[in-house]
Amino acid sequence: MHTLTHFRLCPRSRAIRIALAEIGITPELVEERPWEWRTEFLALNPAGELPVLALEGGLVLCGSYAITEYFAGLLENMQKDGRPAPLFHGSLAERAEQRRLVDWFHGKLNREVTRELLHERVYGHLMGEGGHTPDTEALRAIRTNLRYHLGYVNHLAHERRWLAGDEMSFSDLAAAAHLSAIDYLGEIRWDDHTAAKSWYARVKSRPSFRPLLADRLPGLAPAPVYTDLDF
Repeated sequence: MHTLTHFRLCPRSRAIRIALAEIGITPELVEERPWEWRTEFLALNPAGELPVLALEGGLVLCGSYAITEYFAGLLENMQKDGRPAPLFHGSLAERAEQRRLVDWFHGKLNREVTRELLHERVYGHLMGEGGHTPDTEALRAIRTNLRYHLGYVNHLAHERRWLAGDEMSFSDLAAAAHLSAIDYLGEIRWDDHTAAKSWYARVKSRPSFRPLLADRLPGLAPAPVYTDLDF
């Protein structure tokens, strides 16, 4: 069995969990606290970053980019339910757009919102065993950035059937992974972004998403809307 080293609210880990479920792969999950920088984990991935997928044949894939490119190559001509496998597909231009958006979500959105929000509200909480107080000024800046990114997702969802085009791709899974982590913390005002809400509801309702909705962190319960498919 493949083994996925992840953290429950790490968005890149979540994107890979959804992607693997979409293509019918159920790995063993091993949770890693990324802020601990354990020697054993650094031996697995010297970059100290999640996720890491160890294939049962011995190959170790470090990072969401390596994992998705590996499976995209394997599944290049695969159909699932009569549609392209939900990674990267279509013409060169279509695949370029899918990868552009993955870079946007895993890069820009992560830097400006998700990573900082997790640091303030999750990692600090778990590291401090509940005694951490988030920086209110940092949260204010994060929430301003979040409104900008939600506006962009709303624009894409309004203009297209899926974020990168007519078919669901890994760009949708990457975006949904980030927004699901943020939604766990109750930080999204969905009614202000109706097109994004409708798109997210479609992704959230997929069977591949159900394990994420069951995730819980000790001492940090999800917002009520997190598991609601009719939010």
